[in-house]
Amino acid sequence: MFSPHSRLRHAVADTFAMVVYCSVVGMMIEIFVSGMSFEQSLSSRLVAIPVNMVIAWPYGLYRDAVMRFAVRIGKGRLVKNIADVIAYITFQSPVYAAILLFVGADIPQIIAAVSSNIVVSMMMGAAYGYFLDYCRRLFRVSPAAPVSAQA
Repeated sequence: MFSPHSRLRHAVADTFAMVVYCSVVGMMIEIFVSGMSFEQSLSSRLVAIPVNMVIAWPYGLYRDAVMRFAVRIGKGRLVKNIADVIAYITFQSPVYAAILLFVGADIPQIIAAVSSNIVVSMMMGAAYGYFLDYCRRLFRVSPAAPVSAQA
């Protein structure tokens, strides 16, 4: 049940990584880039926690599938980083827009936040990929999609 190949262990590692990473980075973007108030951002982050808990493992599986596809193209660090960015943007942007709509952000705020998030995701996606890999090692989860990060 708790072996390195355990689905539960994998889900917990992915959930931990997403909740921590998205809470910190999301709040910074919402306040400093999108101009949301602290209260709006806090509401957004609180709503995002259960959402992140629900989507974390599916995102991890989605990312692993993107990585398996990317490994066919190449095995270098650049390919891994690009795959992480693509996985992050294509999975997270629609979820993020829905959260902002739910907490009462207006359309211009949503457009600004999601657009900013896409731009920042060009760095965040790769950084999250490394953070997720770190959390999986921390939780002693076997890699689901071995991808070499060597250049």
